Amino acid sequence: MTYHDPVLLQDCVDGLKIDPNGIYVDLTFGGGGHSREILKHLKGGHLYAFDQDKDAQMNLLQDERFTFIPHNFRYVRNFLRYFKAVPVDGVLADLGISSFQIDEPSRGFSTRADGPLDMRMSDGIELTARTIINEYSVENLSRIFRENADLNEAWKLSKAIVAARGVQPIETIEQFKVVILPSAQRGKENSFMSRVFQAIRIEVNDEINALEEMLVQMPNILTEGGRLVVISYHSLEDRLVKNLVKSGNIEGKMEKDFFGKPLVPFNAISRKPIIPTDEEIARNPRARSAKLRIAEKI
Repeated sequence: MTYHDPVLLQDCVDGLKIDPNGIYVDLTFGGGGHSREILKHLKGGHLYAFDQDKDAQMNLLQDERFTFIPHNFRYVRNFLRYFKAVPVDGVLADLGISSFQIDEPSRGFSTRADGPLDMRMSDGIELTARTIINEYSVENLSRIFRENADLNEAWKLSKAIVAARGVQPIETIEQFKVVILPSAQRGKENSFMSRVFQAIRIEVNDEINALEEMLVQMPNILTEGGRLVVISYHSLEDRLVKNLVKSGNIEGKMEKDFFGKPLVPFNAISRKPIIPTDEEIARNPRARSAKLRIAEKI
């Protein structure tokens, strides 16, 4: 699969505990790897898949049990209601950016190839990385580097960007790397650049807000005994998923009834997140930061 090697594939499918006649949702269709595997287990059931990236439509599955929805997963409840598909028996979300998106220079996601400063996951998004880098104030740049990547060098980096764009606009990835690399610790340049790009990508695509909006819908979408299966790739994502599973809300605040009994909609299937094996990481290095959490609706 050249588009995306699905991470933790068997663990995800096992986690969904698929009913052959059930209704399932793949919130991040991408290359269709997870969806194909889910369909292998369905007979009379149905699979709905979301992806806002038009390039994902190259991989659409021709199957009467499959419906593709070309929109952001933050609208999952509205679309499932439109298709009269609520409640569902399982929801899968692989939050990572796809290999295809990273490897396509024109998308601007990768630090390894030159290209435009874009980073949009959908061409319907107006904000681009170029706009952020060339127009955000020092304060706003520093905010996204702190909040989205926890960079200690956020303020130093932001001042360097503003100073450089004052000489000439920053248009390409290579230009941007020249500007930001002096702010990196020696020996940690690659990690630093990855975190800088992550912070900007999250801002461009409003990823954290979209994830929060999606997660809070899960208790009302899943049927009793339904499974929520989520793969996250950095602490911002994982913290929100962990909070939802633990407390039923993204803030992680435990609510209790009159008698002091916790009001939680989920049971965690595994106490700790499932991580890829060394063998999988060797085969697919982009799986190395993946964390899989599985919860069952009570």
